[in-house]
Amino acid sequence: MNDAPITDADLHAWVDGQLPADRATAVEAYLADHPAEAARLAAYGAQNAGIRRLFDPVLDAPIPSRLVMAPRAQQRRPWQAMAAGLALAIASGAAGWGLHDVAGGERDAGQSMLPPQALAHQAAIAHAVYSPDLRRPVEIGAAQEEQLVAWLSKRIGSRIRPPHLGKLGYELIGGRLLPGASGPVAQFMYHDRAGQRLTLYVSTGQARNKDTGFRFKQEGPVNVFYWIDGQFGYALSAGVDKGELARVAAAVYGQLDEPA
Repeated sequence: MNDAPITDADLHAWVDGQLPADRATAVEAYLADHPAEAARLAAYGAQNAGIRRLFDPVLDAPIPSRLVMAPRAQQRRPWQAMAAGLALAIASGAAGWGLHDVAGGERDAGQSMLPPQALAHQAAIAHAVYSPDLRRPVEIGAAQEEQLVAWLSKRIGSRIRPPHLGKLGYELIGGRLLPGASGPVAQFMYHDRAGQRLTLYVSTGQARNKDTGFRFKQEGPVNVFYWIDGQFGYALSAGVDKGELARVAAAVYGQLDEPA
């Protein structure tokens, strides 16, 4: 068994902590010889941690009363319980399919963009993963802003630049490159004097997406304002209240609309 080739299923099971000890040892030896694969799995592990930060607080929350069916009604109409379960399954399936492109699979390049709500979800996860990091929240710091802009613009394939939010009390920390559904994604990170952090998630490949409205979404403790502008998708995420985030989002939108 331990001499068997390491498969992608082994790698994913290792990230999830579901491998037997002897097989986990074989995977760890494999990763030691394959640093690129080790980095990929580290990113998966970070994403898992971000998802837990977002949704663990609601695991023990009480079920809303509107979703609880009275016992008598449940006994008299068992099909209603089945219908509710089916509705939940469809909703979960739709959400999963929205992220199908992130996980991979064959697809047409013109259809690989994230739907706007999935864009917000991915941005919230990225915020939850990297904003708590005190040691290395970004790959290139604000002191090397020109290098950061040149590097991310080259990897994204389009000129991008971080908005300047000093007048609103937020200073640029720096940025990093992230994997996206249709290619690389940029994340810029800011903080205020109190240490509150917000992130701007920038994706490309949105030209065929006609849903261009300015929208708000709450993902656990993370609030997100997001919008589509031409080929770009933007999502501003933070733990601040909706009004404060709207103020910053408006300033970001105004700067992105200015000529470079």
